Amino acid sequence: GSPASEGKLQFDLWGCKDNETPSHVFHREDKDTENFCPQNYSDSLSNASGYDWDSLRSMIKKQGLRNSLLTAPMPTASTSQILGVNECFEPFVSNLYVRRVKAGEFIMANPHLLQDLSDRGLWNPTVRNQLMRDGGSVSNISCIPDSLKELYRTVWELKMKDVIDMAAARGKFIDQSQSLNLFVSDPTVDKLTAMHFYAWKKGLKTGMYYLRTRPAVNAIQYTVDDDDDDDEEDVNPNLLSDQLPVQDDDVCLSCSA
Repeated sequence: GSPASEGKLQFDLWGCKDNETPSHVFHREDKDTENFCPQNYSDSLSNASGYDWDSLRSMIKKQGLRNSLLTAPMPTASTSQILGVNECFEPFVSNLYVRRVKAGEFIMANPHLLQDLSDRGLWNPTVRNQLMRDGGSVSNISCIPDSLKELYRTVWELKMKDVIDMAAARGKFIDQSQSLNLFVSDPTVDKLTAMHFYAWKKGLKTGMYYLRTRPAVNAIQYTVDDDDDDDEEDVNPNLLSDQLPVQDDDVCLSCSA
């Protein structure tokens, strides 16, 4: 039968060991953090939460499951835009971009970045222009502190190995799969092969949902003023899509609602 018919839950299939009390696993020095699972919480945390995994396993073996799969994080584009958050677990592609939908084009900015810059008195036309020149990246804006540069790195400034590692850390709590998108500026066969095999070795069911790449040539930035002044009229917002990253809604409708 299926693993569930034997009382094995999702995190059991990721290498969690049997015949150990939660406190033993939690406190042993040779603990494998890669295989850490909900069952292995400390006694105090387990008792406080009231989770009884053994009883749950017994009920599943006796009565079965109504749904064989329950969780599948997806890039819910439409919902995330309505709620003002980023798509699912995906890092920000850019801190300033144009979203293109059937109704038209909308300028989108990372609201958390804008709030942090405003609180520090750093949000002004000069910073805005530099953010546009750099395609939504803050890494080259000298007036922004390093702590914010580290916090607001775009996905192009992250290592895909780290993105895969974070997906693997979530994997033991996801019984179906997760729509993991990978971002590579200049993809090659060697890079894609390495990422696929690394994701496979980490135990991911979906090693790559979409591969996102950058255009080979950037558009000429006609609407950005090269002078670092505080002229409020130096940018034409109607032409922002000429130089900002564009996100289209050309994704799976079933998992983007």
